[in-house]
Amino acid sequence: MPSVVLESITPDLARFGGRVVEDILQCGNNIEENQPKLKQYDHWSRRVDELTTSEGWRRMHDIAAEEGLVAIAYERKYAEFSRLYQFTKIYLFAPSSSIYDCPLSMTDGAARVIELIGDNELKEEVYPRLTSRDPCKFWTSGQWMTERPGGSDVGLTETLAEPIDPAANVWRIDGFKWFSSATDANITMLLARGKDPKTGEFQHGSKGLSLYFAQVRTADNKLNGVRIHRLKSKFGTKGLPTAELELVNMKGKLIGEFNRGVPNISHILNITRIYSALGCTAFMRRSLYLAKEYAHKRKASGAYLSELPLHVATLAELELKFRGALQFVFYSIQLLGKSEASVATLDEINMLRLVTPIVKLWCAKQSVQFVSECMETLGGQGYMEETGIAKLLRDTQVNTIWEGTTNVLSLDVLRVLHRSKGKITDTLVKFVESKLLFEESKMPPGVVQILQEARNDTRAVLKQTVDFIHKFSNTKDLEAMARKLAFVLANIIISVLLVEHACWSQRHQNEHTSQRDLIAAKNWGRSMKQSMEELIQAQKDTRSEDHLLVFGKTKL
Repeated sequence: MPSVVLESITPDLARFGGRVVEDILQCGNNIEENQPKLKQYDHWSRRVDELTTSEGWRRMHDIAAEEGLVAIAYERKYAEFSRLYQFTKIYLFAPSSSIYDCPLSMTDGAARVIELIGDNELKEEVYPRLTSRDPCKFWTSGQWMTERPGGSDVGLTETLAEPIDPAANVWRIDGFKWFSSATDANITMLLARGKDPKTGEFQHGSKGLSLYFAQVRTADNKLNGVRIHRLKSKFGTKGLPTAELELVNMKGKLIGEFNRGVPNISHILNITRIYSALGCTAFMRRSLYLAKEYAHKRKASGAYLSELPLHVATLAELELKFRGALQFVFYSIQLLGKSEASVATLDEINMLRLVTPIVKLWCAKQSVQFVSECMETLGGQGYMEETGIAKLLRDTQVNTIWEGTTNVLSLDVLRVLHRSKGKITDTLVKFVESKLLFEESKMPPGVVQILQEARNDTRAVLKQTVDFIHKFSNTKDLEAMARKLAFVLANIIISVLLVEHACWSQRHQNEHTSQRDLIAAKNWGRSMKQSMEELIQAQKDTRSEDHLLVFGKTKL
């Protein structure tokens, strides 16, 4: 980030950092203590479906607007760096917000969809509200995709949409949405199977889906054809109103081309997946810093935990993993910012396509074990609700499921590799080589040696990975190994970013800080090599063995 931009935004970040542990944290605690309630009928047995949220949840809406937590990205005051600025604030905000970054992610995604493919009415009337800094004008958005038969397979969507006023682009939408987060949102984006105005028929599968926009309430504040059947009973995210919804004669409008719902909603998913990865990283940071602080306060065997080698070794592993996540997620944000500001190269656009599913699956998967380990480092105190780690653990678990499970996203990675016909791997090689260049003459010999070893390790694993991918003629052969392949790719990218950061740190940071960054770059190679070994070990066809082990019979 240019120094002029950094100097401009730092005062706001410092001020906001203070607010995060004051009134924002108080609102987050209020949300957890006062979970949403649903009243379906009044005393005359009339259906009312009144959803009540906490004062903290409603206040969080106003704070999000005041702080520009969505607006910053679309004001684009700092061009390609606006996303870095915005997501830094979200990064500070997330652990205190009681998952309010969830509706913000969907609101952000909805704004992007309207900006790209919305009609003039949506751009003039809805987009300004989604990107407003005025709490009285600011709207949030939901994202209704999940249905009872489908889950991640949106091709099984049963919700139907029929045109009732084609000239005005008004559609009637009927169906059932099994999982709708932020049910109190003002608007929603949803997938439905549209009746073709020309043929009068519905097309089956994902190719028959279209993307629709609807306001959740009508002008007189009544629900727009929405019946709230029940609030979901969830493991975590308890302050977030999540409901099962029946849609009966809901009025909406088509967004984008007819029967292009999946490609159109991908504009939202690209953003919400990065939010998910960022939230996981923020939870990791909050948990780690609680664990590090506790190590200076708690004594065991006559010494502080911070003086016990095994305890410090455990914290060091966590510190390394956190640093990797931080580099990875902000690299993806940098690519997103460049793409939206139309300054990204073709290689950077291709990297964004590859990185988005990987950063989400990697950060989400790592964060659950990470936060659990942090809880363990606090012993019995970590298990107590008062320390806050228990809530972080419950809330981070959902990220392995939201916006695509680890397996679903791993298969997305295979699709990216397959559709590029080898171009993505070429792009990856260029990315690695461009980031691993550094001026050896300006560094001490010992530093150069460490960086050279990290560079050589990364190049070696990259070559193995590219050869491995090219070895298989189609994605079906790779499917059983998709998860391990995604983790290898994540580890390669993180290794490169840590080396790049260590080189930068040598030039710009003090000796103590630069030494820490150098250690991180050096030590990451172990994770990278281990993940590669697991992938190589998994390449033999064990599908029949897997079926026999799990189900007691071989695959037919």
